[in-house]
Amino acid sequence: MVTGKKFWRSSRGVISVAAAVLVPFAGGTASAGTPGQFEPVAVFGTDDRMALPVRYQRLQEAIGVLINYRTRSVCTAFCVSDAVIATAGHCLFRTAGEKKPKLGDFWFARNYDQVRDYARIAGHDTGAAAQNVIAGSMALKVSPPIDASSDWALVRLAKPVCTKGVLDLKAMPTDDVVREATASRVFQIAYHRDYTLWRQAYSTPCTVARQFGSATWATIAADFKAPEQVLLHTCDTGGASSGSPLFVETGAGPKVVGINIGTYVQSRTLLRSDGRKTQLQPETIANTAVSVAGLAERLAALKVASVIGSVAGIREVQEHLKRLGHYDGALDGGYGAGLQRAIEAYETAGGLPVTGIASEALRERLRQTAR
Repeated sequence: MVTGKKFWRSSRGVISVAAAVLVPFAGGTASAGTPGQFEPVAVFGTDDRMALPVRYQRLQEAIGVLINYRTRSVCTAFCVSDAVIATAGHCLFRTAGEKKPKLGDFWFARNYDQVRDYARIAGHDTGAAAQNVIAGSMALKVSPPIDASSDWALVRLAKPVCTKGVLDLKAMPTDDVVREATASRVFQIAYHRDYTLWRQAYSTPCTVARQFGSATWATIAADFKAPEQVLLHTCDTGGASSGSPLFVETGAGPKVVGINIGTYVQSRTLLRSDGRKTQLQPETIANTAVSVAGLAERLAALKVASVIGSVAGIREVQEHLKRLGHYDGALDGGYGAGLQRAIEAYETAGGLPVTGIASEALRERLRQTAR
C-alpha cells in the first residue's frame, strides 16, 4: 500500500492564454471554418454560451476581433474611445520567450460578424506603431509569479472606427466584483473560435471568487504577481476570447470591470512515502481576467497625446532619459518595454501622471530639463 498526501504546488500554477490560431483566410477576411472543430478553452459545467440577448445587442457595436493576418491569430478587443481599443497584452506581444509579431500586421475589425469596420494601429505606415500601444507587459510570464495583472493593452487606431459606441471602464475592488457576481450581475461577451462562425457570444452570469474547491486564496495568490488585480471567474470561454470585456450590470448599464486573458491551471503532485513524486492530471481552476482599475488615467492620456512618430525623436527621448539615469537601453530610436518603463520612472519621479507614452509633450519637458 502506498501512502502519502496530495498538495497543491504553487510552482506548478500556470496561465493558459486564450488566443486562437486562424485557419486559412479567404477574400481578405478570416475563414470561420466548421463549427465544432475546436474545443472550448474552459467551460465550467454546462456550456452556457449563447447569442447576445436583445438587451445587450447594442454592445456588439463596440466589440470586435484583433487579427494578425501574417501569424493568422485572433483575439477579442473592444472600443474604449473613438480611436482606442483595449485587449489583452499577450494578444499583441505573445508571452515571455515567444517571438513577437510585428504590430504593423494587426487589424481591428469592429463588430466582425456584421460590419467588419477595419482599422490598423496608428503609425503602422511609418514604423511608429509601437508608440501607439501602451501595455502592462510586453513579455508576459505565465508561470509563477504570473503577470496576469499586467496583461492588458491600450491601442490607438489609425482611424476612428468606434464612433458607433464605446464601453465604459469601471474600477471596482475585487470584493465588490465578487458580490456583484453573487447577485448574478457579472457576465462576458466575446468571440470564440469554436462558437457559431465568429459571432459574438454571451456568457451567462458567472461566478467571480477567490477560492475554487480545494484551491484556496492563499495558494492562488502565491502564484500571481499583484493578485489583488486578478479576477478569477467561471464565464465560459473558447479560443480567441482573450481580450474580451468582463461586465458588471449597473443601474447605468453594463460597465467593464475586467479584461479576460486566459485560464488558470494548477497541477498536483502526489508525494509518496518512499519519497517519489507522481505528477497528477492538471486541474482547471478558473478563467482569469485583469481588473481595469488604473487604466482610466492612461486611456485619457493616450486619447489626446501627440505621439512622437520619428526614429530621431524617440532617440532624443532615449538620450535624455539615459542622462537622467532612467534608461539603460540602446539609443536605437525604437520604442519598447525598456523605454516605456523609463518614461514611467521619469513620470513617477516628477510626480506626473504615469502613462509611459513617448509624446511630444514629454520630449519638450525633457528638453526643458536639459537646459
